Amino acid sequence: MAKIPKSPKIPLPGSERSVLSGARCIGAAAPSEQIEVTIVMRCNADQELCDIVDKQSASAPAGSHAAHLSREEFARRFSATAQDIARVATFAHDHGLEVVRENPACSSVTLSGSVAQFNQAFDVDLQRYESHLGNYRGRTGVVNIPAELQDIVTAVIGLDDRPQAHAHFRLQPPFRYAAHKVSTSLLPTQLASLYDFPDNLGKGQCIGIIELGGGYQAADLQTYFSKLGIAPPNVTAVAVNGPGNQPSGDPNGADGEVALDIEIIGALAPEAHIVVYFSTNTDAGFFNALNNAVHDNVNQPSVISISWGSAEPRWTQQAMQAFNTALQAAAAMGVTVCVASGDSGSGDGVASGNHVDFPASSPYALACGGTRLLVAGNAIGSEVVWNDGTQGGAGGGGVSAVFALPAWQQNLVLADSNGKSQPLLKRGVPDVAGNADPVTGYRVYIDGSDAVVGGTSAVAPLWAALFARINTA
Repeated sequence: MAKIPKSPKIPLPGSERSVLSGARCIGAAAPSEQIEVTIVMRCNADQELCDIVDKQSASAPAGSHAAHLSREEFARRFSATAQDIARVATFAHDHGLEVVRENPACSSVTLSGSVAQFNQAFDVDLQRYESHLGNYRGRTGVVNIPAELQDIVTAVIGLDDRPQAHAHFRLQPPFRYAAHKVSTSLLPTQLASLYDFPDNLGKGQCIGIIELGGGYQAADLQTYFSKLGIAPPNVTAVAVNGPGNQPSGDPNGADGEVALDIEIIGALAPEAHIVVYFSTNTDAGFFNALNNAVHDNVNQPSVISISWGSAEPRWTQQAMQAFNTALQAAAAMGVTVCVASGDSGSGDGVASGNHVDFPASSPYALACGGTRLLVAGNAIGSEVVWNDGTQGGAGGGGVSAVFALPAWQQNLVLADSNGKSQPLLKRGVPDVAGNADPVTGYRVYIDGSDAVVGGTSAVAPLWAALFARINTA
């Protein structure tokens, strides 16, 4: 019987991966290991979607949802076509891969199979690596796809499962920095008063939170809100990828992020429904969590808070574009996505150069930076940028190397530390800011203990709660 000729394959633009800095290859990934990989496809009528969002940003006043699409209308107009999905399914079948999820509104298909099958399907060589972030399955070079899919497939994510992001929170240190005369702490409710939030509690709103690990204890939330004299908010956990809500008992780990996000939002918008989307800390896990929140027809979040991210150079171009498209969909549907801008200043933890954090640097995200806020009586005494250097942390910000200058940042000027000014040429970060210095941090309750926490991780939920109140008003 004659063999069916193989379809020629071509490199997928933007799929290049390199080894994580400092990682060491320890051998090939087990050929029989079962994995899931997400295929991202072109959005149907993507130029029309761009036009819609551009018109909204040019004409709609802040907080106005009049021109936004419903989730149902978005799915009807912009879902991936049945023909595109079928062609990806045929490719999967030809390589022995199983289609486990189709999500037309997200323009994605998730496939499962063995490492050996994915190696063959995409002409990659998956290896195991040992790194300071833990062991991971990875690849180098490009992903290859059949030529007939080049106008359909825009990203293939999940082959590599390295930790993609980190949480932008910091526990208050046991010592003072030189710039601080005192260490202090604030309740989220105090900040609502200091920042003059609208006088409501977010009734009728749903706020989504993206978490890439860890979990929360119901007893901790009960204790915290009891101390505040606030009825505990309605919190729902949604498992996207991985085990879902699974607290580790380590307040320095992902549990600290989860508790911080829920407690700040719950204190500031206690009448809103809080939905926590738990996923794995990989590019695919992060992407799927975001898409689940954006397109959730059941809970319908109007605001999403993300306190995770990493420097732009640590992402593949294909993954950033996939995220950017998901955030564009959120904008079209009137969903405000608040994203922490990072805690490592203008370097964002990269050894050299100036870098901004993604997904905060997406032009469809509200990038949330950090300040140090000092109180005088019942008012703000002073508020300046949070910058305690490499040891104490600093609010992330700067200019994107990836995203073009958005229309709403035209004619802005960038001033450097020497006082020299130049036109802003690409997407500037952050957009807004709020108290983030851990030495003037937020009082929270994590894994059975009181704690004081800062970081731009606190600013994203702060702004998310503010937008919930604005939406209610």
